[in-house]
Amino acid sequence: MDVFELNQDVIRRYETFTTSFTKIRSLDLKHQVKGLYQGKSFWPEPLIQLNPHYAHGCTIGDFVRDGDLAPECADRFPPFSASAAAGTTMRLWKHQEQAVGLALNGRSFAVTTGTGSGKSLCYFIPIINAAIRARKRGDALRTRAVVIYPMNALANSQMEELKRYLPEGGTNVPTFARYTGQEDQEERERIRKSPPDILLTNFMMLELLMTRQNSLDQAVIRNCRGLQFVVLDELHTYRGRQGADVAMLMRRLRARVGDSQRPPIFIGTSATMASEGAEESRNEVVAASASQILGCEITESDVVTETLRRVTDESKSREGGLPGLADAVRRQLSSRSSTGRSNAVLANDDLAIWVETRIGLETVERKPRRGRPIALDEATEALAADSGQPPSDCRQALRNALLEFSTGEADRGVEGGQSDALFAFKLHQFVSGGGRLYSTLEPEGAREVTLTGQVFSPESPEKRLYATHFCRQCGQEFHPVRLRTQSSGGQRFEKREI
Repeated sequence: MDVFELNQDVIRRYETFTTSFTKIRSLDLKHQVKGLYQGKSFWPEPLIQLNPHYAHGCTIGDFVRDGDLAPECADRFPPFSASAAAGTTMRLWKHQEQAVGLALNGRSFAVTTGTGSGKSLCYFIPIINAAIRARKRGDALRTRAVVIYPMNALANSQMEELKRYLPEGGTNVPTFARYTGQEDQEERERIRKSPPDILLTNFMMLELLMTRQNSLDQAVIRNCRGLQFVVLDELHTYRGRQGADVAMLMRRLRARVGDSQRPPIFIGTSATMASEGAEESRNEVVAASASQILGCEITESDVVTETLRRVTDESKSREGGLPGLADAVRRQLSSRSSTGRSNAVLANDDLAIWVETRIGLETVERKPRRGRPIALDEATEALAADSGQPPSDCRQALRNALLEFSTGEADRGVEGGQSDALFAFKLHQFVSGGGRLYSTLEPEGAREVTLTGQVFSPESPEKRLYATHFCRQCGQEFHPVRLRTQSSGGQRFEKREI
């Protein structure tokens, strides 16, 4: 079962689930309600979006050779690939390289890149480097970085991430701990007696650490004196009153444990903060918002954004015309993911180029930018218009192509192929709960129904709608109303609660 089949199966199951609670006796109501559900009002057409490829930056080894990172960082950040050559180090994305450079220069900054872009490495690399250098100097043990998450689940996942880079034991290996309220008394005592280099917490627990007067919490805060890094993850979640509370917390934290001579570096991360307008104007919005929350100056040049790159033939694009697009669509009608074509071959396929330049990326100010999610129907219509092929064929070809492009070479049957896919994609499906039924008070076959609560019928504004309920045993419909006599002598129905 592929992701498209899975999506259809989930929707079928959900439709069965949502319509199983009510028995409807009236055939015309049953027919109209079925039509409303089939109109996809509660599960619209899924959206598709490509996972873009990020531009490569330098390696950890490059930073080490320049003297910017401690030599031990090469061991802490090995390459992701198990087949990488001995002695090589992790290669960073361009935005990670920029973020590490800002931190090494003592600049506070904000990172606004997509989900799965490795934002955590943007701050963990400079934090771990600082902790290693402090240990090599023989500095007293203390907490050098506080990383604040909006939810404990994020702190828990980052604990597992840090275990990859900071195994227990070893020489000059920084330590980390979680302090979110999930820990028992023994773990808290351990954190108090042996302060970790990195403390993972949430903003509510940090508030308690700052205000509670018990000796344990006070000791944890004292261990943070001279704090070097403060990281606030998911900046976009701090809005309104909560945003004001967190902004004040950041200022109190700096006043309480910060060094006035060497103030801490504040780092904010977010996948989405501003999406409209040119990049410069978006960065201005992000910088202003981050400065307000973090309580430090962050300029437009301190905002790190993602740098994307093409993986298909850059000399071709959808805008420039793709003469082989119709043939590529027809070819995909009879093929599925196991085609045996390598990524190098697919990179020159006109349909792959169309998918990347129409769905995956959009060019703004001569720079590739992540494309917005697009409905499958809309993508099908666009492909039909560009290729001249029937929409039904284009829908099937697009589906087959996405499955092929997102499958690794080895799984496609490429001899000696790698596990890498040309590009991956996401299928977004939004689902809402079924609404209450409303109907006009007219004879069977003439009444109008809707699942959207409103006073008047959207088809006939002069007609009123009334809530419709059904007997659990027989399915007979009825309307909770009152019959009112008007001053003119006429009568009308007035809705009431059941």
